Order: sequence, then C-alpha cells, then structure tokens
Amino acid sequence: MAKWRLSAIQLTSTPEPEQNLAQVQHYLQQLAQQFGNGLPHLVALPECCAVFGGGDGLQLQHQAPLGHGFIQQRCAALAQQFGVYLLAGSLPTSSPQPDRFCASSILFAPDGSIVADYQKMHLFDVEVSDGTGSYRESASTCPGQKISLATLGELKLGLSVCYDVRFPALMQAMATQGMNVLTVPSAFTRVTGAAHWHTLLKARAIENQCFVLAPDQTGIHANGRETYGHSLIIDPWGTVLADAGTEPGWISAEIDLTDCARLRQKMPVARHNRFNSELKP
Repeated sequence: MAKWRLSAIQLTSTPEPEQNLAQVQHYLQQLAQQFGNGLPHLVALPECCAVFGGGDGLQLQHQAPLGHGFIQQRCAALAQQFGVYLLAGSLPTSSPQPDRFCASSILFAPDGSIVADYQKMHLFDVEVSDGTGSYRESASTCPGQKISLATLGELKLGLSVCYDVRFPALMQAMATQGMNVLTVPSAFTRVTGAAHWHTLLKARAIENQCFVLAPDQTGIHANGRETYGHSLIIDPWGTVLADAGTEPGWISAEIDLTDCARLRQKMPVARHNRFNSELKP
C-alpha cells in the first residue's frame, strides 16, 4: 500500500519508565480515536523515550538484551494493543562492554514482534553553550556498526538517531537501498535545535527525496537538560507537513509514497550522484 499515516509523539521524558510509557499510551489512545484503523500507521517516539534525565547510570540500569526487559515488552504490547508500527526512538540495550549500553532504535510490528533495530552510530561528544555545556555520549554508549532499513511493503524505512542527522552519508547509503521514509528520533538540545533542527531535517528530506519523521524530546528534564521540541514530518520536496511546537503531544500526516517515486523520476538525483561513501571501522 502506497498510502500511510505517519505520526510522531513528542515527550518530556522523565527518569521513570512507567510514567513515560503511560504518557505514550495516552497519546496512542488519542491517535486511535482520531484516525481509527484505516491506513497502515507508523508511530515514532523520540530518543530516550522511556528513560531520560537521570544520568547515564540510569540508562545502564535499564538496559536489556534486544527483545527482552520490561521496557521493550511494554512497547511491544502497546504496538499490539493499538495495531500500529511503533518505533521506540531509542531504548538502552545491552552492549558487549559491561560499562556501556547501546542506544537502540527498535521497530515493533502490530503483532508485537521486532521488525528492525538500529544502534546509534554517531555519538554526541560536543561542547554546547547551554546549561549542560559538555556532552560525552561515548563515555557510556557503545556506537553501532550497522545500517538498518526495514521493508514494510512499499514503505522502505531508514533508521537513524539524533546526532546521525549531521552525517548525510548514512542517509545516502540507505537511499541507495530504496529508503523512502527516514526516521530521526531525537533529544536535540534547545540551542542546537534552534540553530539547525529544521534546516538539517529539511536537507535530508530534499537530498534523499524521502519523507522524514522526526520525533523530538521537549522542555526541561529532571537533570536540567533542555530539549528543543518541534517534532517534524517533512515531505520529499522539503515541505513541513506538521510541526509539534514545544509542548508534549503528537503530530500526524497522511502520506503517499508514490510522491517519492514521482520526484525521483523527474529529478533523478541518485542516478546523477558521482560520489560513493563507505562506513569507517
């Protein structure tokens, strides 16, 4: 089916998984009441959707192997309850290193099974002029090593997480494999979000001629970190179809995947591209 509904849930996640997942359930209920069971429905949650603001130790505390643990089981149950494809923007999963976790974006099918998973590849080790100042994700997060593309009929879903959006070669690699919807679940800082969020996401949509679904965290969190909000749904021409603003809630848009194919036929950017890139070890 070429027509889908895309939705993004925007959260101000706390250190308490039960509280965050109850909020997700609340918004999923609203989406179900608003749109029913017509089109196939992909709902995306932001980075650190289930546990955020309690420090890296809390992420390590809640890590679990892929397919296991309370948080993943609850997300699977929510996908099944509401009959949607549910992308848990990032959840802490076990890594080969005991003092680190993987920030995994996990796609659950309407039957609760895991369709695809992706471990955040580019880690946010930067200096930002905000209340936090210094971010060192690599201190506790193990970087991913694989590209993840999920095939859901005509929808070819590319998975990325937050800081990945600044590395267009990742998205271009997925586009060469047929990606027509890119997910960018994030916890963008207020400062970097105000400067770059809309620009980066519109650029990724335009250059890859794909839809972009980007749920973001918003507001002030328990550890004082401020996130930008403005979850977005963007079409392949770079038009913003929905912007969530700065309050928790959700946005939704009906899309037609033939828009991607039509644009790629008229403007065959991928065929014209004379450069290739490779994943560094």
